Amino acid sequence: MRLRRSPRRAACWAVAAPVLCSAALLGSPVAAAAAEPSPAFTADALSTWQTDGIVWSLASANGVVYVGGTFDSVRPAGAAPGEQQVPRHNFAAFDAVTGALLPCAVPFMGGAGTVRALKPSPDGRVLYVGGSFSRAGSTGVANAVALDTADCALRKDFRPAVSATVRAIEVTDRTVYLGGDFGRIDGQVRRHLAALAPAGSLLAFRADTDAPVRALSAVPSRGKLYAGGDFDTVGGRPAHALVALDATSGAAVRTYPGWLPPRSVVKSLAQDGTRFYVAAEGSGDRVFDGRIAGTVADDRMVWKDTCLGATQAVLPYRGVLYSASHAHDCSATPGGFPERGDRQHLLAQSPRDSRILHWFPDTDEGIGEKVGPRALAVERGVLWVGGEFTRVNGVPQQGLTRFAAGPDTGAPQTPVLSVSSARAGQVTLRWRASWDRDDASLTYLLYRDGRLVSRQVRSSTFWNRPWMSWTDTVAAGTRHEYRIEVTDGTNTSPRSPALRVAVPSGPARTAG
Repeated sequence: MRLRRSPRRAACWAVAAPVLCSAALLGSPVAAAAAEPSPAFTADALSTWQTDGIVWSLASANGVVYVGGTFDSVRPAGAAPGEQQVPRHNFAAFDAVTGALLPCAVPFMGGAGTVRALKPSPDGRVLYVGGSFSRAGSTGVANAVALDTADCALRKDFRPAVSATVRAIEVTDRTVYLGGDFGRIDGQVRRHLAALAPAGSLLAFRADTDAPVRALSAVPSRGKLYAGGDFDTVGGRPAHALVALDATSGAAVRTYPGWLPPRSVVKSLAQDGTRFYVAAEGSGDRVFDGRIAGTVADDRMVWKDTCLGATQAVLPYRGVLYSASHAHDCSATPGGFPERGDRQHLLAQSPRDSRILHWFPDTDEGIGEKVGPRALAVERGVLWVGGEFTRVNGVPQQGLTRFAAGPDTGAPQTPVLSVSSARAGQVTLRWRASWDRDDASLTYLLYRDGRLVSRQVRSSTFWNRPWMSWTDTVAAGTRHEYRIEVTDGTNTSPRSPALRVAVPSGPARTAG
């Protein structure tokens, strides 16, 4: 886990002249939030292979990350579309740590030709694959199969005949749950949700929903299965978008009236043993697009954030909740940002109180439905992100990206210096605070004629970059060059171009 520098250790001090520390620094949000958990990853993307289409699902086991989606090839990092392509039809596998492309390359074709769900068995020996496809390699199948992870071979025992798209898979030691658009499995009625034995036989579990199931999360220790999706009824009874089911029978044991408005649906579910997390997507006015945390023990809501911008995936990891969305108004969420007309596609939050933490890697919205990232997975301490984006942190990168615990390589942008006022013996310089994707507290180093004359520490975010200033005392009628640089404690920006100032020998002059 990446160790974060404590902002409380930062102090304002000066060399050769006094520094005026802002009162806002001493009571900054960063200091107030010092007890919050720290993200385990830097915001600097690792070199990662790309896809030529959309990644819908990620899964990991035994040091391998599996990628499912709607694509025909992959290409190395830095390669433009159409260059250095390697065939991979809707499915690929990579070394989680090195990012190397692996030979496991079963093509999933036919039907809509897409893989929408991936999930390993608890022991990592089997990978279950769902989507809309009629062939796995040369073998005829029907939307769901299983692979042996040791050799990437198609298993002969798990080949259910699923009548339509599989969108979600959850696996326990004894059961494989499928959710999606289907109405029948192996000729038997199972509306949108079914349970099978690991060897493929259909179980008696019944939890018919009136619309697709998109997310599943099991809690075997409590005999519970959370299901989310587009539905309004389960087993003929009201249960909008979210329900807790008996893991054996499929009977609804808890519904959540009031948690999600009528035009919001559930896209992803996850749990960490203590809390479960809900990712929502809405359409129209008065919808809910954010995340909800509830207690596994008694299904009580812990918090519900208010961010707008549909959430596609949630993932708890080492005390932080990560999410993929296109958030654009989190002004009423602790630590959140206002509506600015742009989007932030990856977030880290405190599971305790929903506070948004200072970790802001970003993607663009990309292709398809243009929502950016759609899937998250962690393996061997590396966070993998998949989706429909085509850029990451402003750099071309399609479909896949990765983030590790370190090293932190991103330097803040260099501020632009200007003269606010000048008078005999005194010059006031002004600049707007920079910001850093994974460090709120930055240190600004101001140089006069190559000598450090001021060091100031300020906190900033991409939506709140305060103006800063420094008043330098120098001899009247002299000339000087000023430069500034900013550091996050690990990486330092280049020094700014020289700002040449002629100090007046007469009355004050203020910049217009």
